[in-house]
Amino acid sequence: MEQRYNVTDAFTMVHPLTLTKGDNAKVWDDKDQCYIDFVGGIGVLNFGHCHPHIVNAIITQAQVLIHSAYNAAAHQPYQTFMPRLCAFIPIKDELSGMLTNSGAEATENSLKIARMKTGRTGVIAFDGGFHGRTLATVNLNGKVAPYKRGLGPLASSVYHIPFPSPDNDISDQQAIDALTRLFEVETDVNNIGAIILEPVQGEGGFQLMSKTFAQYLRAFCDEHDILLIMDEIQSGFGRTGTPFAFTHLEIEPDMILLGKSIAGGLPLGAVIGRASIVDGLPKGSLGGTYSGNPVACAAANATLDIMQEDKIWQFADQYAKTIEDTVSQWQQQAISPWLYGLTGVGAMRGIELRHPTHGTHPSIMAYILKKAREQGLLLMPSGKYRHIIRLLAPLTIEPETLTAGLNILKEVLASIPNDAPNL
Repeated sequence: MEQRYNVTDAFTMVHPLTLTKGDNAKVWDDKDQCYIDFVGGIGVLNFGHCHPHIVNAIITQAQVLIHSAYNAAAHQPYQTFMPRLCAFIPIKDELSGMLTNSGAEATENSLKIARMKTGRTGVIAFDGGFHGRTLATVNLNGKVAPYKRGLGPLASSVYHIPFPSPDNDISDQQAIDALTRLFEVETDVNNIGAIILEPVQGEGGFQLMSKTFAQYLRAFCDEHDILLIMDEIQSGFGRTGTPFAFTHLEIEPDMILLGKSIAGGLPLGAVIGRASIVDGLPKGSLGGTYSGNPVACAAANATLDIMQEDKIWQFADQYAKTIEDTVSQWQQQAISPWLYGLTGVGAMRGIELRHPTHGTHPSIMAYILKKAREQGLLLMPSGKYRHIIRLLAPLTIEPETLTAGLNILKEVLASIPNDAPNL
């Protein structure tokens, strides 16, 4: 009889493994089987498993102060990290913010801030977007299954429009037309307090937002006093090869949401915004018992140390170049008719699986995940049809480990039968 672990089966696992340890881009299971990790905790480990500098910071902090609720009494790691973080984010205005337990909690608080500051309840989000699984954030997601199924009516005043990208077939004009229709048919523009977007969609398939549309959106928000919120929970902290992905779009948001790799693997998130927006709210309206825990803040300070080293960006550039050159070679070699190409930007890349005749097929990803795992490589799916492989290896991955993982992936892709239904 299969052993139960008392974890609800709604909490599904992509890989049927039990991991026991990790080191940079490798992990080991309870059978001491080693795997190359291209999942990275779903974007949490941009600087690898157990980075020595982060581990040392955690140990040092845990020896002197494990917890203090910041709402009750301030602590030094929080007071050190917040000004460093605000100074590191490339937004010209003075910034202010709060730390949270997770990216979803950061998103929740950004919605509260937007309501309190603008007096408006409406929010515009994008098809294919993902912002969390809490009851407020789930309604922002641009996808019903599995996140909204069975929940019944959700919080009102959330509207979705298409996400224009060089990685899909949605044009700027289609998105602009949808925005125009929204205000002609669904709601008054003066009801909208915020527009939220991922500069590079994560769950949506590593799609980069159109730069020209992003700039149109920035001007639109300025015209109508709408807050522009950038969800950088997955794309931030170096994932795209730059500290924050919004710089690829050449605009600045009013608020930025952070999480995942912010603390090297410990639970932490943040909502940071222009001080004119985030300050002056009702006392006690923001906060949380564990938000900005001292040990997590110590890990986050260590993460910022790493991000301020030139060599990490050299690693990121080499990582991105290796991915781009390798996939280009695979396409030239025609290793598989299912290999369509890359999505995303810089070091945040996805491999799209799309057959010229069959299009996408649900069996392809399951086949790839299983075959790759059997050969010692862990992968993660994304995209509307689970047809895009997310490449989330640490930016610090050793070149030989990256090459070994890509060689496994090449072999798996080459083995996909041309006729998907026969898998």
